[in-house]
Amino acid sequence: MMIETDAPEHVRRRRLVSEGFTPRRIREIEGATRVICDAIIDRICEDGTADFVRDIAAPLPMIMIGNMLGVAPGDRDDLLRWSDDMVKSQGNPDPAAVEKAMLASIEYAEYITAVMEQRRRDGQADDLIGTLVHAEIDGDSLDELSIIHESLLILIGGDETTRHVLSGGMYELFRHPDQLAALAADRSLMTSAIEEMLRWVSPVKNMARQMTRDVELHGQTLKQGQKVLLLYPSGNRDEEVFDDPETFDITRSPNDHIAFGFGAHFCLGNRLARLELATMFDRVLDRLPDLSLADPTDVPPLRPANFVSGYESMPVVFTPVERVGVTA
Repeated sequence: MMIETDAPEHVRRRRLVSEGFTPRRIREIEGATRVICDAIIDRICEDGTADFVRDIAAPLPMIMIGNMLGVAPGDRDDLLRWSDDMVKSQGNPDPAAVEKAMLASIEYAEYITAVMEQRRRDGQADDLIGTLVHAEIDGDSLDELSIIHESLLILIGGDETTRHVLSGGMYELFRHPDQLAALAADRSLMTSAIEEMLRWVSPVKNMARQMTRDVELHGQTLKQGQKVLLLYPSGNRDEEVFDDPETFDITRSPNDHIAFGFGAHFCLGNRLARLELATMFDRVLDRLPDLSLADPTDVPPLRPANFVSGYESMPVVFTPVERVGVTA
Protein backbone atom coordinates (compact mmCIF):
# COMPACT_ATOMS: atom_id res chain seq x y z
CA MET A 1 0.00 0.00 0.00
CA MET A 2 1.16 3.56 -0.60
CA ILE A 3 0.88 4.18 3.16
CA GLU A 4 3.89 1.87 3.51
CA THR A 5 6.07 3.42 0.80
CA ASP A 6 8.33 6.45 0.43
CA ALA A 7 9.00 8.63 -2.59
CA PRO A 8 9.16 8.11 -5.50
CA GLU A 9 6.80 5.10 -5.30
CA HIS A 10 4.53 6.82 -2.80
CA VAL A 11 4.25 9.91 -5.02
CA ARG A 12 3.42 7.79 -8.05
CA ARG A 13 0.63 5.88 -6.32
CA ARG A 14 -0.75 8.94 -4.56
CA ARG A 15 -1.07 10.76 -7.89
CA LEU A 16 -3.15 7.89 -9.25
CA VAL A 17 -5.54 7.84 -6.30
CA SER A 18 -5.77 11.58 -5.62
CA GLU A 19 -8.04 12.24 -8.61
CA GLY A 20 -10.99 10.96 -6.58
CA PHE A 21 -10.36 13.34 -3.68
CA THR A 22 -9.74 16.74 -5.25
CA PRO A 23 -11.57 19.79 -3.83
CA ARG A 24 -13.67 19.91 -7.00
CA ARG A 25 -14.75 16.27 -6.65
CA ILE A 26 -15.70 16.81 -3.00
CA ARG A 27 -17.74 19.93 -3.82
CA GLU A 28 -19.59 17.98 -6.49
CA ILE A 29 -20.87 15.41 -3.97
CA GLU A 30 -22.03 17.81 -1.25
CA GLY A 31 -25.68 17.54 -2.31
CA ALA A 32 -25.51 13.76 -2.64
CA THR A 33 -23.97 13.52 0.84
CA ARG A 34 -26.94 15.34 2.36
CA VAL A 35 -29.36 12.97 0.58
CA ILE A 36 -27.42 9.95 1.86
CA CYS A 37 -27.50 11.27 5.43
CA ASP A 38 -31.27 11.83 5.21
CA ALA A 39 -31.79 8.35 3.77
CA ILE A 40 -29.82 6.81 6.65
CA ILE A 41 -31.87 8.74 9.21
CA ASP A 42 -35.07 7.75 7.37
CA ARG A 43 -34.37 4.10 8.15
CA ILE A 44 -34.71 4.65 11.91
CA CYS A 45 -36.48 7.99 12.42
CA GLU A 46 -39.95 6.49 12.99
CA ASP A 47 -38.72 3.96 15.56
CA GLY A 48 -37.70 6.25 18.40
CA THR A 49 -34.68 4.08 19.14
CA ALA A 50 -31.51 3.07 17.33
CA ASP A 51 -27.89 2.09 17.75
CA PHE A 52 -25.96 5.19 16.76
CA VAL A 53 -22.89 3.20 15.68
CA ARG A 54 -24.64 0.49 13.66
CA ASP A 55 -27.54 2.53 12.26
CA ILE A 56 -26.03 5.99 11.70
CA ALA A 57 -22.24 6.17 12.02
CA ALA A 58 -21.31 2.97 10.16
CA PRO A 59 -23.52 3.24 7.04
CA LEU A 60 -22.49 6.76 5.97
CA PRO A 61 -18.77 6.29 5.22
CA MET A 62 -19.39 2.85 3.75
CA ILE A 63 -21.96 4.23 1.30
CA MET A 64 -19.73 7.19 0.44
CA ILE A 65 -16.53 5.22 -0.12
CA GLY A 66 -18.45 2.43 -1.84
CA ASN A 67 -19.86 4.95 -4.31
CA MET A 68 -16.40 6.39 -4.94
CA LEU A 69 -14.90 2.95 -5.50
CA GLY A 70 -17.79 2.10 -7.81
CA VAL A 71 -19.11 -0.99 -6.01
CA ALA A 72 -22.75 -2.07 -6.36
CA PRO A 73 -25.06 -0.91 -3.53
CA GLY A 74 -26.00 -4.52 -2.83
CA ASP A 75 -22.37 -5.32 -2.03
CA ARG A 76 -21.96 -2.71 0.74
CA ASP A 77 -22.81 -5.12 3.56
CA ASP A 78 -20.06 -7.47 2.43
CA LEU A 79 -17.57 -4.60 2.23
CA LEU A 80 -18.50 -3.49 5.73
CA ARG A 81 -18.10 -7.03 7.08
CA TRP A 82 -14.71 -7.51 5.40
CA SER A 83 -13.48 -4.14 6.65
CA ASP A 84 -14.65 -4.87 10.21
CA ASP A 85 -13.14 -8.34 10.30
CA MET A 86 -9.75 -7.20 9.04
CA VAL A 87 -9.49 -4.25 11.43
CA LYS A 88 -10.74 -6.21 14.45
CA SER A 89 -7.82 -8.63 14.10
CA GLN A 90 -5.21 -5.90 14.60
CA GLY A 91 -3.61 -6.48 17.99
CA ASN A 92 -6.19 -9.16 18.80
CA PRO A 93 -4.54 -12.42 19.98
CA ASP A 94 -7.73 -14.44 19.45
CA PRO A 95 -7.01 -17.03 16.70
CA ALA A 96 -10.66 -16.86 15.62
CA ALA A 97 -10.32 -13.11 14.91
CA VAL A 98 -7.16 -13.73 12.86
CA GLU A 99 -8.88 -16.49 10.92
CA LYS A 100 -11.86 -14.24 10.14
CA ALA A 101 -9.48 -11.51 8.98
CA MET A 102 -7.66 -13.90 6.66
CA LEU A 103 -10.95 -15.12 5.18
CA ALA A 104 -12.14 -11.52 4.76
CA SER A 105 -8.90 -10.64 2.96
CA ILE A 106 -9.31 -13.56 0.54
CA GLU A 107 -12.97 -12.77 -0.13
CA TYR A 108 -12.24 -9.08 -0.67
CA ALA A 109 -9.40 -9.86 -3.10
CA GLU A 110 -11.66 -12.17 -5.12
CA TYR A 111 -14.44 -9.59 -5.18
CA ILE A 112 -12.34 -6.59 -6.18
CA THR A 113 -10.47 -8.64 -8.81
CA ALA A 114 -13.82 -9.33 -10.50
CA VAL A 115 -14.62 -5.59 -10.39
CA MET A 116 -11.25 -4.80 -11.95
CA GLU A 117 -11.84 -7.29 -14.76
CA GLN A 118 -15.20 -5.72 -15.48
CA ARG A 119 -13.62 -2.24 -15.64
CA ARG A 120 -11.06 -3.53 -18.12
CA ARG A 121 -13.76 -5.09 -20.31
CA ASP A 122 -16.06 -2.08 -20.45
CA GLY A 123 -13.36 0.60 -20.34
CA GLN A 124 -15.10 2.38 -17.46
CA ALA A 125 -12.85 4.86 -15.64
CA ASP A 126 -15.28 7.19 -13.83
CA ASP A 127 -14.79 5.63 -10.37
CA LEU A 128 -11.69 4.92 -8.30
CA ILE A 129 -11.37 1.27 -9.33
CA GLY A 130 -11.66 2.25 -12.97
CA THR A 131 -9.14 5.04 -12.42
CA LEU A 132 -6.64 2.65 -10.83
CA VAL A 133 -7.15 0.05 -13.57
CA HIS A 134 -6.70 2.42 -16.52
CA ALA A 135 -4.37 5.11 -15.16
CA GLU A 136 -0.81 5.38 -16.42
CA ILE A 137 2.05 7.59 -15.23
CA ASP A 138 5.08 7.80 -17.52
CA GLY A 139 3.83 4.68 -19.29
CA ASP A 140 3.60 2.72 -16.06
CA SER A 141 0.45 1.31 -14.48
CA LEU A 142 -0.41 -0.52 -11.26
CA ASP A 143 -0.35 -4.31 -11.26
CA GLU A 144 -3.31 -6.32 -10.00
CA LEU A 145 -1.97 -6.92 -6.49
CA SER A 146 -1.18 -3.22 -6.05
CA ILE A 147 -4.72 -2.27 -7.04
CA ILE A 148 -6.13 -4.76 -4.53
CA HIS A 149 -3.97 -3.24 -1.79
CA GLU A 150 -4.66 0.40 -2.70
CA SER A 151 -8.42 -0.13 -2.94
CA LEU A 152 -8.34 -1.91 0.44
CA LEU A 153 -6.49 1.05 1.95
CA ILE A 154 -9.16 3.39 0.56
CA LEU A 155 -11.94 1.14 1.88
CA ILE A 156 -10.63 0.77 5.43
CA GLY A 157 -9.27 4.32 5.62
CA GLY A 158 -12.55 5.77 4.41
CA ASP A 159 -14.87 3.53 6.41
CA GLU A 160 -13.41 2.81 9.84
CA THR A 161 -11.96 6.20 10.73
CA THR A 162 -14.93 8.44 9.90
CA ARG A 163 -17.32 6.02 11.60
CA HIS A 164 -15.42 6.28 14.88
CA VAL A 165 -15.24 10.09 14.80
CA LEU A 166 -19.01 10.23 14.22
CA SER A 167 -19.76 7.96 17.18
CA GLY A 168 -16.99 9.28 19.42
CA GLY A 169 -17.90 12.88 18.66
CA MET A 170 -21.58 12.24 19.35
CA TYR A 171 -20.75 10.60 22.66
CA GLU A 172 -18.71 13.63 23.76
CA LEU A 173 -21.60 15.93 22.84
CA PHE A 174 -23.87 13.77 24.99
CA ARG A 175 -21.33 14.08 27.83
CA HIS A 176 -21.25 17.87 27.37
CA PRO A 177 -24.91 18.90 26.91
CA ASP A 178 -24.02 22.59 27.05
CA GLN A 179 -21.82 22.15 23.97
CA LEU A 180 -24.47 20.03 22.24
CA ALA A 181 -27.01 22.79 22.81
CA ALA A 182 -24.58 25.45 21.60
CA LEU A 183 -23.87 23.54 18.37
CA ALA A 184 -27.57 22.92 17.75
CA ALA A 185 -28.29 26.63 18.15
CA ASP A 186 -25.31 27.92 16.17
CA ARG A 187 -24.12 25.86 13.20
CA SER A 188 -21.25 28.28 12.59
CA LEU A 189 -19.56 26.27 15.35
CA MET A 190 -19.67 23.14 13.18
CA THR A 191 -16.20 23.57 11.66
CA SER A 192 -14.42 23.95 14.99
CA ALA A 193 -16.59 21.23 16.53
CA ILE A 194 -15.54 18.73 13.83
CA GLU A 195 -11.87 19.59 14.32
CA GLU A 196 -12.20 19.02 18.07
CA MET A 197 -13.90 15.68 17.49
CA LEU A 198 -11.05 14.66 15.20
CA ARG A 199 -8.47 15.67 17.82
CA TRP A 200 -10.34 14.04 20.68
CA VAL A 201 -11.15 10.71 19.00
CA SER A 202 -7.95 10.30 16.94
CA PRO A 203 -9.34 7.13 15.30
CA VAL A 204 -5.95 6.00 13.98
CA LYS A 205 -4.12 5.16 17.19
CA ASN A 206 -0.61 4.55 15.91
CA MET A 207 1.64 4.13 12.92
CA ALA A 208 4.97 2.29 12.89
CA ARG A 209 7.89 3.79 10.98
CA GLN A 210 11.61 3.10 10.53
CA MET A 211 14.31 5.76 10.82
CA THR A 212 16.14 6.42 7.55
CA ARG A 213 18.83 8.56 9.26
CA ASP A 214 19.95 9.65 12.71
CA VAL A 215 17.83 12.44 14.21
CA GLU A 216 18.00 14.38 17.50
CA LEU A 217 14.51 14.78 18.96
CA HIS A 218 13.84 16.38 22.36
CA GLY A 219 17.28 15.44 23.64
CA GLN A 220 17.07 11.85 22.39
CA THR A 221 18.96 10.35 19.47
CA LEU A 222 16.89 8.23 17.10
CA LYS A 223 19.24 5.98 15.14
CA GLN A 224 19.01 4.98 11.50
CA GLY A 225 17.24 1.60 11.24
CA GLN A 226 15.43 1.92 14.56
CA LYS A 227 11.66 1.48 14.57
CA VAL A 228 9.47 4.18 16.08
CA LEU A 229 5.79 4.15 16.99
CA LEU A 230 3.81 7.32 16.34
CA LEU A 231 1.03 7.63 18.95
CA TYR A 232 -1.57 10.01 17.54
CA PRO A 233 -3.83 10.30 20.63
CA SER A 234 -0.77 11.26 22.66
CA GLY A 235 0.26 13.88 20.13
CA ASN A 236 -3.26 15.27 20.06
CA ARG A 237 -3.10 15.79 23.83
CA ASP A 238 0.33 17.38 23.93
CA GLU A 239 0.23 20.09 26.60
CA GLU A 240 2.99 21.97 24.76
CA VAL A 241 0.67 22.36 21.75
CA PHE A 242 -2.86 22.46 23.20
CA ASP A 243 -4.21 24.50 26.10
CA ASP A 244 -6.03 22.24 28.56
CA PRO A 245 -5.69 19.25 26.19
CA GLU A 246 -7.76 16.86 28.36
CA THR A 247 -10.87 19.04 27.94
CA PHE A 248 -13.28 18.55 25.03
CA ASP A 249 -14.06 22.03 23.64
CA ILE A 250 -15.89 22.57 20.35
CA THR A 251 -14.72 26.21 20.27
CA ARG A 252 -11.02 25.30 20.50
CA SER A 253 -8.83 27.53 18.36
CA PRO A 254 -6.18 27.04 17.17
CA ASN A 255 -6.50 23.28 16.86
CA ASP A 256 -3.42 21.91 15.15
CA HIS A 257 -4.32 18.25 15.56
CA ILE A 258 -2.66 15.42 13.65
CA ALA A 259 -5.67 13.11 13.29
CA PHE A 260 -5.05 13.06 9.52
CA GLY A 261 -1.31 12.62 9.89
CA PHE A 262 1.07 15.14 8.38
CA GLY A 263 3.64 15.68 5.64
CA ALA A 264 3.80 13.50 2.54
CA HIS A 265 1.35 10.96 3.99
CA PHE A 266 -1.31 13.50 5.03
CA CYS A 267 -4.66 11.75 4.56
CA LEU A 268 -6.01 12.07 1.01
CA GLY A 269 -9.57 11.68 2.29
CA ASN A 270 -9.51 14.53 4.81
CA ARG A 271 -11.94 16.71 2.84
CA LEU A 272 -14.33 13.80 2.33
CA ALA A 273 -14.25 12.92 6.03
CA ARG A 274 -14.91 16.51 7.09
CA LEU A 275 -17.82 16.74 4.64
CA GLU A 276 -19.39 13.51 5.94
CA LEU A 277 -18.98 14.53 9.58
CA ALA A 278 -20.37 18.04 9.18
CA THR A 279 -23.31 16.92 7.03
CA MET A 280 -24.40 14.05 9.27
CA PHE A 281 -24.18 16.08 12.48
CA ASP A 282 -26.14 18.87 10.82
CA ARG A 283 -28.91 16.49 9.69
CA VAL A 284 -29.06 14.68 13.05
CA LEU A 285 -29.36 17.96 14.94
CA ASP A 286 -32.13 19.11 12.59
CA ARG A 287 -34.14 15.92 12.37
CA LEU A 288 -33.54 14.24 15.76
CA PRO A 289 -33.20 17.27 18.05
CA ASP A 290 -33.79 15.38 21.31
CA LEU A 291 -31.46 12.49 20.51
CA SER A 292 -29.89 11.14 23.71
CA LEU A 293 -28.26 8.05 25.17
CA ALA A 294 -30.73 5.29 25.97
CA ASP A 295 -28.89 4.84 29.28
CA PRO A 296 -26.95 7.98 30.35
CA THR A 297 -24.88 5.89 32.77
CA ASP A 298 -23.77 3.43 30.10
CA VAL A 299 -20.25 3.74 28.67
CA PRO A 300 -20.11 2.47 25.07
CA PRO A 301 -17.84 -0.56 24.54
CA LEU A 302 -14.62 0.06 22.65
CA ARG A 303 -13.46 -2.14 19.80
CA PRO A 304 -10.54 -4.30 20.99
CA ALA A 305 -8.03 -3.16 18.38
CA ASN A 306 -4.82 -1.16 18.71
CA PHE A 307 -4.59 0.38 15.22
CA VAL A 308 -8.01 1.83 14.34
CA SER A 309 -10.47 1.77 17.20
CA GLY A 310 -13.72 3.30 18.42
CA TYR A 311 -17.09 2.53 19.95
CA GLU A 312 -18.76 -0.72 18.96
CA SER A 313 -22.30 0.16 20.05
CA MET A 314 -24.20 3.18 21.38
CA PRO A 315 -27.99 2.79 21.94
CA VAL A 316 -29.89 6.08 21.59
CA VAL A 317 -33.50 7.25 21.91
CA PHE A 318 -35.43 10.13 20.39
CA THR A 319 -38.94 11.32 19.60
CA PRO A 320 -40.11 9.53 16.43
CA VAL A 321 -40.39 11.78 13.38
CA GLU A 322 -41.64 11.35 9.82
CA ARG A 323 -39.44 10.17 7.01
CA VAL A 324 -38.44 12.67 4.34
CA GLY A 325 -38.66 9.93 1.71
CA VAL A 326 -35.23 9.69 0.08
CA THR A 327 -33.06 6.68 -0.75
CA ALA A 328 -29.34 6.16 -1.05
